[in-house]
Formats: sequence, C-alpha cells, structure tokens
Amino acid sequence: MIAKLDSVLLPRKKFIYHYKNMRWARGRHETYLCFVVKRRVGPDSMSFDFGHLRNRNGCHVELLFLRHLGALCPGLWGYGVTGERKVNYSITWFCSWSPCANCSFRLVQFLNQMPNLRLRIFVSRLYFCDLEDSREREGLRVLKKAGVHITVMTYKDYFYCWQTFVACNQSKFKPWDGLHQNSVRLARKLNRILQPCETEDLRDAFKLLGL
Repeated sequence: MIAKLDSVLLPRKKFIYHYKNMRWARGRHETYLCFVVKRRVGPDSMSFDFGHLRNRNGCHVELLFLRHLGALCPGLWGYGVTGERKVNYSITWFCSWSPCANCSFRLVQFLNQMPNLRLRIFVSRLYFCDLEDSREREGLRVLKKAGVHITVMTYKDYFYCWQTFVACNQSKFKPWDGLHQNSVRLARKLNRILQPCETEDLRDAFKLLGL
C-alpha cells in the first residue's frame, strides 16, 4: 500500500539534503513528510504503517497526505451506512518544513471533524516564520489550539527517521555540524511562536516593574 504513495525508503543523500536543519536552506523548495500511522487492534497490540511523501503537481504534501487517509486509515470515518464504530488512529509526521498557513488552516478544519484522530508533527525547519505577524506563525498557533503537538526535531528524531525511513544499509546516522545548535535555536523560536500571549504578558509585567 505504501509503495503506491512513494518508494518506502528514502535514499540517504536525499534525506540529508531535505532534512538538514541548516539556518539558510536555499534550493529546498519541496517538503518531505515521513509518517507513522498507528491503530490499536487489541488490548496489548497496535498495527503499524509507515512511508513518506513529497509535494506533487503543485499539491502541498500535507494535503496530499489527507487524500490517502482512506487507504492508510480504514475505519477512520467509521463502518456501515451510519458511520458507526469509528477507529482511533495516532499519526506522526516528520516534516522537512513546517506547514504553510493554508495547510495549517486546512488541517485544523479536517481535524475538527475527526475527534478519533491524533496528530503529532515534528519539523526540521520553520517555514516563513521570521516575521512576527506572518500567517505561518498564526497557522502554527491554530494547529496547537486544535490539539496538534508540534515540536522541532532533535538528534533522536533524526536517528529514528534514519532507522525507519532511510535506505541506510545498516550505516550509522552521522549528525552534521550544527545539528544540535540549530535544533535548540529553532525549538526556542517555535516556543516563542506558540506562546506569544505569555511572552507579551511578561513584557507588560516587566514594564510595570520598570525593568
């Protein structure tokens, strides 16, 4: 099933090129999305599916993923004419870029109709989030309010992706220079984006105290 979406495993050089969390990622116009789909099939067991996608024919990869949910998540909309017995799913994305504003809003619209679907998003880099009033920042905040867990990838996440999604041929994952420093920098930036109200409250408090 996954092979119909894309080849199951990413070539090593392609993974490094697209997921490298460098400060200036010039030339990386595509977004890659590695995914894990989990479904509980018993009290002590879960089904597990995985694969990866990238932008195709002008369609952003986040929306492309939604098109394949019927095949990836049987029973998500329920079984039978009335849609009863909806199956619960947990989905994890590892994205080379964070979602654009439009994709964030579309995802929230979809998730609001799917209380039986839980989504976590790990991102390598932040997409157009430098400006304080960017729509991309607002999109990330809307995702958080909708219950989506968003975080920046760390070394252990890259290691997991290398072991799970990359045709590594048993070669070990070698972190590039600056991986940890850039991850920490981006995580702090994302935290400021997702908690702007608390930051503004602190600034107001400091002003009142004359600090």
